[in-house]
Amino acid sequence: MKRTKIQEILLCEDFGKEVTVKGWVRTHRDSKVVHFIALNDGSTIKNVQVVADTDKFDEGLFKQITTGACLSVTGKLTQSPGAGQASEISAETIEVLGQCPSDYPMQKKGQSFEYMRQHGHLRLRTNTFGAVMRIRHNMAIAIHQYFHEHGFFYFHTPLITASDCEGAGQMFQVTTKNLYDLKKDKDGKIDYSDDFFGKMTSLTVSGQLEGELGATALGAIYTFGPTFRAENSNTPRHLSEFWMIEPEVAFIDLQDLMDLEEDFIKYCVRWALEHCQDDLEFLNKMIDKTLLQRLNGVLKETFVRLTYTEGIKILEEAVAKGHKFEFPVSWGMDLASEHERYLVEEHFKKPVIMTDYPKEIKAFYMKINEDGKTVQGTDVLFPQIGEIIGGSVREENYDKLIGEIQSRNIPMKDMWWYLDTRKYGSCPHGGFGLGFERLILFVTGMQNIRDVIPFPRSPKNAEF
Repeated sequence: MKRTKIQEILLCEDFGKEVTVKGWVRTHRDSKVVHFIALNDGSTIKNVQVVADTDKFDEGLFKQITTGACLSVTGKLTQSPGAGQASEISAETIEVLGQCPSDYPMQKKGQSFEYMRQHGHLRLRTNTFGAVMRIRHNMAIAIHQYFHEHGFFYFHTPLITASDCEGAGQMFQVTTKNLYDLKKDKDGKIDYSDDFFGKMTSLTVSGQLEGELGATALGAIYTFGPTFRAENSNTPRHLSEFWMIEPEVAFIDLQDLMDLEEDFIKYCVRWALEHCQDDLEFLNKMIDKTLLQRLNGVLKETFVRLTYTEGIKILEEAVAKGHKFEFPVSWGMDLASEHERYLVEEHFKKPVIMTDYPKEIKAFYMKINEDGKTVQGTDVLFPQIGEIIGGSVREENYDKLIGEIQSRNIPMKDMWWYLDTRKYGSCPHGGFGLGFERLILFVTGMQNIRDVIPFPRSPKNAEF
């Protein structure tokens, strides 16, 4: 008989109908006359209760029905007399598809997230990680839906690149060379002429620069794919492999860009509240009791728009009144997460879009303001996260862009193609980058970014 997903079973009121469900045992308890088995197949956070009469089945079968075991159950859908579920299945046949011995790592309740990371291949079967992964899927759907509805084109930028978008140099190198016998030139530098691409290449840190090419041809594009940072950061906010969403839009100014950022993120939060209700209620109960309140708050509030200079003034006033930060506050510094969160969580108590940063602490491609000191960068700051979006209006003037590149000593020999966008039909344009996992952190209430991606990659960790 064809299997029915548990999500559909729980919505069905066709009592008396014969159904087949397949899934994994969450709990199994028994009385003398009946066994109660909670079964979950991953389609929903909720389990279906299977009721099996003791005298209908062999005693040896029940001994195999342990937490984590995989079952196929056929029976009648009946109205449940118990609290907590509207329907249950009265079992007629039970087949054990996969036994699960007592050393199954995920059978205890209340295990730490650190413990579960050590068993990352099995943690996905827990309620918490099932909820997070279903929400992750829904956020991906929301992102594609938003941009499709707003006339953006999904644009695929390369994962292997010879350019470093951020100028940080913290990139994973891609090579087919024999690392035990590297050919070098007369200056002692590695000769890449015999490498696969004939030059030094790396995994991308961002698709933005190529995205700009798409925007200057198609008008509005977005990328959504993996990016890689070889940054030795062992923190709850950093991954070495993560997913980025990067829209890029022609003919956009700073105000329009901020409008886009706010509208986009509200759309994603609204989608989660409308499509992930059961999972969010579970996470609100088990992980963060303020989660639903915070998500609804984002939809109600208009984001504060604040210049960097105004933000620094507020932080300096806080210090003068006795607030203690770990890092000092002064104009020209890059804000730390504690500064961003103070503005969002304590001062304004709502999300903030900060603009007009000192050009020295921002990337070379950002449009310089008339004061010559600040750039049209935009960071969206969120409660519990800090920066969730980073964007800017891009510098479209060829001479100004070249000036910044030269003053920063950025090697541009492999980026002639990027400069061509300012040579041939240059246009005003801008965009932003959103770290997908940071969005998932906010929407789920989880505390560590390694717990919102199925298989995290971080320094000294490439398991599974």
